[in-house]
Amino acid sequence: MLSLKPRRLPARYSAVLMPLLLSILMSGIVSFIATLKTVGLAGELVALWLGAWRVSWLIAFPALLLVLPVVRRIVAMLVEPAPPH
Repeated sequence: MLSLKPRRLPARYSAVLMPLLLSILMSGIVSFIATLKTVGLAGELVALWLGAWRVSWLIAFPALLLVLPVVRRIVAMLVEPAPPH
């Protein structure tokens, strides 16, 4: 029988997949807002935004790989541990 359920990645990839997706979303949102604020609803908005997004993401992804472990440690110091299930 053919399964229509997509295969999932092994859990070991989450350490790279989370910052990858987070950097794509956040750099896209922030660069779009900054580009929109700078040029307004101009005809070249999308082209300018995509150029800004590419540069933003090239910085955001490696930065997240470096700072995410530090942020996780800081959050762990600030919140109560979850009770065991």
